[in-house]
Amino acid sequence: MPQPRKNQISLIDTPYYHCVSRCVRRSFLCGEDSLTGQSFEHRRAWVEKRLLFLASVFAIDICAYAVMSNHTHVVLCVDKETADSWSMTEVIRRWHQLYQGTLLSQQYHKGEPLSDAELVSLEQTVNIYRQRLYDISWLMRNLNEHIAREANKEDDCTGRFWEGRFKSQALLDESALVACMAYVDLNPIRANMSSTPETSKHTSIQRRIHALIKGEQPRTLMRFIGNHKKDMPNGIAYSLIDYCELIESTGKCIRQDKAGHIKSQHSSILNSLGLNAEQWLTLTTEFEQHFYTAVGSEHMLQQFKQHTKHQRIRGMAKARALLQHA
Repeated sequence: MPQPRKNQISLIDTPYYHCVSRCVRRSFLCGEDSLTGQSFEHRRAWVEKRLLFLASVFAIDICAYAVMSNHTHVVLCVDKETADSWSMTEVIRRWHQLYQGTLLSQQYHKGEPLSDAELVSLEQTVNIYRQRLYDISWLMRNLNEHIAREANKEDDCTGRFWEGRFKSQALLDESALVACMAYVDLNPIRANMSSTPETSKHTSIQRRIHALIKGEQPRTLMRFIGNHKKDMPNGIAYSLIDYCELIESTGKCIRQDKAGHIKSQHSSILNSLGLNAEQWLTLTTEFEQHFYTAVGSEHMLQQFKQHTKHQRIRGMAKARALLQHA
C-alpha cells in the first residue's frame, strides 16, 4: 500500500530526496514510439526547461536529473532555511510566477495600500505560500501537471498522463546521495540511449560536464563545493572534477562494449565514502531494486523509521551490505 507523503518526507532526517515520475499511457513521454514511428523526443526539452525554471522559483535545489523515454528522475535538496528568510514581497513575487494568487496578493504586489486587517489576512496566506515553496510535492505537481497539459494538447486527448503518485526516496547520508546522483546520471547509459555521460542529452551530468569544460558550474544545479572543511557553504561536499571522472569510469564499466574498471583507492570520493568498487557498481546499477522509501546506513534508517512512524523499513539488509564501510 502506498505510504502517505508525510511518511516519506522528513526534513529532520535529510533535505535530499530522489523522485521518479512514470507515464501511465502506452504513448511515450519522450523518445520514439516503435509501433507508430512517431517521435516525442522534443518533450524531453519540455521537462528539462520546466524543471530548471521551477528550481529558480522554489527553495529546492536540483542535484541531478535525467529525462528518460517514459519516466523522469530528479534528486532534490529542500532549502527550508532560505524559504524562511524570504520577505513577504519575495514570497509573493515567486508565487505569482506560478499562480495568480489572491486579490490581496495582487494588490500588495502592485504596491497598492492595504488595511491592517487585510495585511493580517495576507500574512496568513503568504505563510501557506512559503510552506508550499519548499514542498517537494508542490514542485513535482507543478512539473507533472504542466507536462501533462502540453502532452495532452499535442496528442489531442484527455485523461491521465502520469501515474497517480510520484515515487520518493529519502537519501539519509552522503553515500546514499552520491550513489543516487550517479544512478540518475548514468540512466541513459544503462538504457543504451547514450554511450558517454557527455552525450547524454537532457541530463544533469551533460550540463555539468559542458560547464566544467569552460571552468564553470551550472547556475541551475546545486554546486559541488570541494572536499569537507570548516564553514562550508551549501552544496555537495566533493570536487566536481572528481565526480565527473567517477561517473565516466563507472559508465565504462556499465557499457559492455567498453573496457573499464574502478579502483576505490584511486577515487577520492569512494575512499571518502568508504565504499569499494563492487558496492559502488551495485548501487549505481540497481539502486531502485534494493531500496524503497529511504536509503542510508542502518542507523540512519532506524532514525528515519522512528521520526516517520513506520512500523518497518524495507532495505535494512541491503543497507548493511552496500552502504557500510568496505
